[in-house]
Amino acid sequence: MRNSAFTSAMVVVLVVSAVAGAAGAVTAQNTDQAASVSFSGGTSGGSTVVVDEVHVPDGGFVTIHDASLANGDVLGSVVGTSAYLEAGTHENVTVELTDEIDTGTFHAMAHRDTDGDRAYTFVSSNGEADGPYTVDGEIVMENAAVTASATVEATDQPTEGSSVVVDRVELSEGGFVTIHDSSLADGAVLESIRGTSDYLEAGVHEDVRVRLDDELENDDSLFAMAHRDTDDDETYDFPATEGEEDGPYVDGGDEIVMDGSDAELDDEARAAFSAQASGGNTVVVDEVYLPDGGFVTMHDSSIGDGAVFESIRGTSDYLEPGIHRNVVVELDDPLSDDDSLFAMAHRDTNANGTYDFPATGGEEDGPYTTDSGDIVMDDGAVTVSASVAFDGQSTDGTTVTVDRVDVSEGGFVTIHDASLAGGAVFDSVRGTSDYLEPGVHEDVLVELDEPIRDTHQLLAMPHTDLDDDMTYDFVETEGTDDGPYVDGDGEIVMTGATARVTASVETADQETDGETVVVEDVTLHDGGFVTVHDSSLADGAVLESIRGTSDYLEPGTHAEVEIALDDPLTEDDTVLAMAHRDTNGNETYDFPATEGGEDVPYVAAGSPVMSPAELTVASDDGTDGSDVDGDDGMEDEAMSDDGMEDENTDGDDGMDVGEMNDDGEMNDDGTTDDDTPGFGVVLAIVALLAAALVARRQ
Repeated sequence: MRNSAFTSAMVVVLVVSAVAGAAGAVTAQNTDQAASVSFSGGTSGGSTVVVDEVHVPDGGFVTIHDASLANGDVLGSVVGTSAYLEAGTHENVTVELTDEIDTGTFHAMAHRDTDGDRAYTFVSSNGEADGPYTVDGEIVMENAAVTASATVEATDQPTEGSSVVVDRVELSEGGFVTIHDSSLADGAVLESIRGTSDYLEAGVHEDVRVRLDDELENDDSLFAMAHRDTDDDETYDFPATEGEEDGPYVDGGDEIVMDGSDAELDDEARAAFSAQASGGNTVVVDEVYLPDGGFVTMHDSSIGDGAVFESIRGTSDYLEPGIHRNVVVELDDPLSDDDSLFAMAHRDTNANGTYDFPATGGEEDGPYTTDSGDIVMDDGAVTVSASVAFDGQSTDGTTVTVDRVDVSEGGFVTIHDASLAGGAVFDSVRGTSDYLEPGVHEDVLVELDEPIRDTHQLLAMPHTDLDDDMTYDFVETEGTDDGPYVDGDGEIVMTGATARVTASVETADQETDGETVVVEDVTLHDGGFVTVHDSSLADGAVLESIRGTSDYLEPGTHAEVEIALDDPLTEDDTVLAMAHRDTNGNETYDFPATEGGEDVPYVAAGSPVMSPAELTVASDDGTDGSDVDGDDGMEDEAMSDDGMEDENTDGDDGMDVGEMNDDGEMNDDGTTDDDTPGFGVVLAIVALLAAALVARRQ
């Protein structure tokens, strides 16, 4: 429904209040208390770490640093940061990790938000922004042992006996989740196995369905156990090898990582459907349990008038027996007006996996009923507006992908950063999609107006096209046009996700003598290199396309990085500047020498982090070849290829490479004499750390 009644002021108030409400409650608001951190460590599945408690009197973040912090690696030690924390005390703060971790000592450190943008930019700013809280001259932090292993969460649920769903599995190295029955408690390690998931990659997996090879015949207590893939064959070999391979993950106390739950055999279906906003083309059913499999069908309110078939708006794909969560149902007959919809559980009576209820006049695939004969269904009010799904993702900082947008009257999906919650309604806009026609759009790529160089908490917000010009005018008109879609309660339709950034590269088209390439900006959270590949990379020449590589770059941001080409270019070409890790920590680029075994590229969204640039190779007379007669009014010997007089090419320009200028500012490449980004700030932090770490060892 178009929000034509919005004024600019109303939009601002609405957006700010909506985001503030979504931010969640803080357990205490005593901002006079000094900053503090409580961190007990424990077991991590490799993707998250939980900090017990953090107090940030002025707001900020809690950041996880690895053990390299003790060696002075202030920037490169950062492996994850929380979302922005409002001023106050926060308990059980989950920190998403951007780097893989090994078992060891980690430091939970309270950081300020010095620039007030609610985004943690400590690393990309080379330590200039969002530094740590200090109390009496000491950094506020606490260290603890963290075991990189696995975590599992399972809840009580109904089952028809052939499958169960594990709520969440987090694996540090990939593997499986296996369901054991209660005989495990009697020592029947192998005999208790009822079923195992497919192979799961390292990372977080939610609502993992496990089909039971040995079906349940009675209610039972089950154990969801995380198992490794010790032989790397992506096949569960634990029982076949009698426990020699693919054993369970264990925590820091050598206890098996598992979670117990009760499974109740239940032959009565159930459905849960909440009120929601929709573009009128899709709805999401919260949960449906189908003991014999089947479908969930959406009926509109005319079913109350007896329109059994005419009320059908859409049906899910076939759902196998068991419990299903967050089922997206596409509406074949879209809604144009707000209505109450009924999510109805239907059988697959002819077992063909196709919904035949309307085609057979109700003879096949009728609804599930309760023991008392009532149809199994649940209703919810649907506001015709918009809906959006936006999952966490890795990115190179230039784009993000919105999973699904459903807009009733067309419009856009806009990406806002976390400063929106602080009232920056317009300044928080980081990018907007192209115009979207009314309907459902999947995998919508949004180019960011300015790259992000650190992990950010972003919000995907569907916007109207109020003035029907297919151009996003919200910012330009200060909220008068193209305001956000709202739900039935007048709340902004939006959802948040984490955009994880570990590296970003920016290049620009340039003219070159063929000997060098300049990369405008490169941010490497773990340090490394930036390598120039020529266009043959697109043909698969991964190693042969390498033309040159930078010196080792410390963690942080580096500007105007000049790369000498070992294999100079002789003609115009499209080159790609690619960010590479220093995987073996020797500060030498070993990617080609090891045939890709070491110093691999930084990766985001499954692809290397890189940036293309068109290079124009100048001719010997310093031109790009367009003035081939050399009649440019200048003698060749008077100027070098870069336009500087030859007698000053020895570097005698008053500054040596790596030198700081008279104002104490960093050079254009973001380095100081020590070749470390922001060395002055970081050195000060190192000094504080030294004192803090010594104190903790005593």
